[in-house]
Amino acid sequence: MKDFIDLEGASGATYRFRLWPEGAPHQPIAGNYVCIRPDAAGGYSVAHVAASTDLSRARAELPKALKGAGILVYTRLNVSRTIREAEHEDLAARHPRGERPQRAAKKVV
Repeated sequence: MKDFIDLEGASGATYRFRLWPEGAPHQPIAGNYVCIRPDAAGGYSVAHVAASTDLSRARAELPKALKGAGILVYTRLNVSRTIREAEHEDLAARHPRGERPQRAAKKVV
């Protein structure tokens, strides 16, 4: 998988996320994160969309079904609560159950 991915929200806006490698520390900063399930064809689907006030704890707070399931975690730093919540709502509306495969991005916000 790539170090960066662009995910589209329901509004059509695109958000850039950075891979948080397994075992690497993360800054204790607020932001959004997504869990990505890679597929055999080189694509991926979104398995989980969330926001956190402390991304360094996000991996520990993952739903049980996602832990150790070949899931990759990508983060987007976003200190502003208003923006973080709006982006989360936009992404969650587009990926409500994490089943929709992601296509090429349009524009990055």
